[in-house]
Amino acid sequence: MPDRQPTPIGALVNAGIASSVPSGQKQLAVSAVHAVADGQGAGQAPVVLPWGRRKVLLLNATFEPLTALPLRRAVVLVVCGKAEVVHGDPAGAVVHSSTSEVVVPSVIRLANYVRVPYRGRVPLTRAGLMHRDRYRCAYCGGRAETIDHVVPRSRGGPHSWTNCVACCAKCNHRKADKLLSELGWRLRVVPNAPRGPHWRLLAGVTEADPLWLPYLGEPAA
Repeated sequence: MPDRQPTPIGALVNAGIASSVPSGQKQLAVSAVHAVADGQGAGQAPVVLPWGRRKVLLLNATFEPLTALPLRRAVVLVVCGKAEVVHGDPAGAVVHSSTSEVVVPSVIRLANYVRVPYRGRVPLTRAGLMHRDRYRCAYCGGRAETIDHVVPRSRGGPHSWTNCVACCAKCNHRKADKLLSELGWRLRVVPNAPRGPHWRLLAGVTEADPLWLPYLGEPAA
């Protein structure tokens, strides 16, 4: 798979994926989402996450991960024939309008291939760093709750992938502004900047659906 990085959905709009949506079809998708959110369509399985926080993984036609879309935008793409549902909601939820229904998607795939500009640098975010370190403390291996600068910023350490690690609250408090050599500590794993088309996506997503994992190529927790 080419080492290309996904672009924000705004760039996909400019590429013509989500543009030129007929107003009637867009209204269909929007009203359908709100109908289920308001509790209409009795008999459907409950949705796990609040509708306003639901994200859908968007794949290129080649199954390359591109970005995480709001549920409303994903439904519009499916209704307009721009994308197809690869995996539906695990609870089997369906959104309804007066004339049709759409399976609530978890993963969708574009009908046509979109060329994505290469982006080498993955932005450093708390979510991305936690995914990289698998939510484990770099010092003791316990459950990580925060991030720590290996070389403290007060002592000239940069805010970078190679100087930031996931850390538990206890180790973070004990380390404070000291160097590892002063404490006799060692890192369990040497921190590196992640690479690959899925990492830009993970850097901005705090809750990854388990159905996304086969397409991301890395465990999300």
